[in-house]
Amino acid sequence: MKKIIIAIDGHSSCGKSTMAKQLARELGYIYVDTGAMYRAVTLWALRHDYFSADGSISPRLEEDIDAGRVTIGFILNVETGLPEVTLNGESVEAYIRGIEVSNHVSPVAALPYVRAFLTRQQQNMGQEKGIVMDGRDIGTAVFPQAELKVFVTATAEVRAQRRYDELVAKGQPASYEEILKNVQERDYIDSHREVAPLRQADDAVVLDNSNLTREEQSAWLLRLAQSRMG
Repeated sequence: MKKIIIAIDGHSSCGKSTMAKQLARELGYIYVDTGAMYRAVTLWALRHDYFSADGSISPRLEEDIDAGRVTIGFILNVETGLPEVTLNGESVEAYIRGIEVSNHVSPVAALPYVRAFLTRQQQNMGQEKGIVMDGRDIGTAVFPQAELKVFVTATAEVRAQRRYDELVAKGQPASYEEILKNVQERDYIDSHREVAPLRQADDAVVLDNSNLTREEQSAWLLRLAQSRMG
């Protein structure tokens, strides 16, 4: 079978990362969670107090990126067999999934210089194909030439419940109402930003997984990928 690029886009908390990880494992492909990359940049901004009370972001973030003070990468967790995002060499998976980063990531992801910075890295990662990448603009901006594009969606309420259950399972404090509000706000920001807004690519296959189990959607996605691989 030929190697292809698989782009999985969609709304926040749709389970894109989970299904993309599973698919990459089954195909023997490289998996890249682009959302984690934006979250890592957001964590840098939070750690350096770059958010003002009015929600604006200090221009020092752009200065840091231009000066090479922010580096985003991935390392393999040998116990899980999965990649973990790194910020300047530090694995930050344990810090980027909480509500604080979730509440700040969309404004950071809307910044043109942040998107340009990370898009370049993502495109370099996919030069050899054999990659599954999930995010918001993979099939429209990062890899418009991808052989398979999937757009994932689910109701805001279902997505909020999934994120709530995930945080509770990790022993982290969580409020369903706060998470639902965050999901709805992120949907609006992601779809209305000026640079690479969230939208379904014309040739993407839509997957509404509101009422699907993980096993059902994984099986569906694997069959679709194998058909595109020939």
